Amino acid sequence: MTTSFNASSSLAPGTWIEGKWHHHRYLVERLLGRGANGAVYLVRRGRGTELAALKIGYDAVDLQSEINVLTTLAKHQNKSDRRMRNSASRPFLLDVDDYKLGQMDMQFYVMRYVEGVTLHQYMEKNGPEWMGLIGYRLLQKLVELHEAGYVFGDLKPENIMVSSYGQVELVDYGGVSRIGRSVKQFTERYDRGYWNAGSRAADPGYDLFAFAVLWLHVMDGARLRRQGPDQLPQVRSANDLINLAHTHIRLKSYESWFKRAISGQFASSHEACSEWKQAAIRSGSKISSPPIRRHTPGWLKGIFVASIILLGSTLYIILQSN
Repeated sequence: MTTSFNASSSLAPGTWIEGKWHHHRYLVERLLGRGANGAVYLVRRGRGTELAALKIGYDAVDLQSEINVLTTLAKHQNKSDRRMRNSASRPFLLDVDDYKLGQMDMQFYVMRYVEGVTLHQYMEKNGPEWMGLIGYRLLQKLVELHEAGYVFGDLKPENIMVSSYGQVELVDYGGVSRIGRSVKQFTERYDRGYWNAGSRAADPGYDLFAFAVLWLHVMDGARLRRQGPDQLPQVRSANDLINLAHTHIRLKSYESWFKRAISGQFASSHEACSEWKQAAIRSGSKISSPPIRRHTPGWLKGIFVASIILLGSTLYIILQSN
């Protein structure tokens, strides 16, 4: 197998990808996006209508590292039948194979397609009252990852997709690092080292710190931006972030949680998840899914209208006969 793939290449819509070993076929619908180590396409599985996301890596070693993480997560999920009944914990990795393009053999993997919007977009549309539920479900995803022995690392709004009914999914595993090693990828704004609040060692506390900064960004991005780049690197501190949480009216119920996460005081992500839920309940935040607005079929509307007309006609006939 070749070890690299031209990052400028793109698979055209309508292209069929057939796995070299498993012979599963995927029809390319469109390019979803490009990351540091690969391109992701929206595909249809076989001749059916089921959509999935297919990632082809620019570097086989990096892609294999992601696949190893996802495989470990799948095995970890399979250990608990109870969890597998939870729709939020359905298997993410669907297929791994090679694809021959010209003279190159390129590795790819197929993952569940998460139909939704980014965290920022969801919150802008639905309002800050959903912070409790979405934050809780995101922490549940991080707990699963930490239990499997990994840290997500590059936690930011762009790497979080939220469905219309409030389910949360992490969508870019390129920055995932094994606990005990160094974080592979990070974005400065959410990085513990950037704020002089700790090392870049991959531990659950690193993700919890990033989670806290992430919500400060979503809820009050303007003040967070003024706190970071405008300061000299040596004077940035965790206290700046704690003060942001302290002075934001919507974060009052979560103030203690933010302080502990930013200061690295949680013993585990389990503890952080449990305390977040309690803070959300105290704040009056919704802890159940948003209602799903279902479209009423036209034929059903027609039957309803016809029933009203028939009822009216019947009443008219009865009144006339009297």
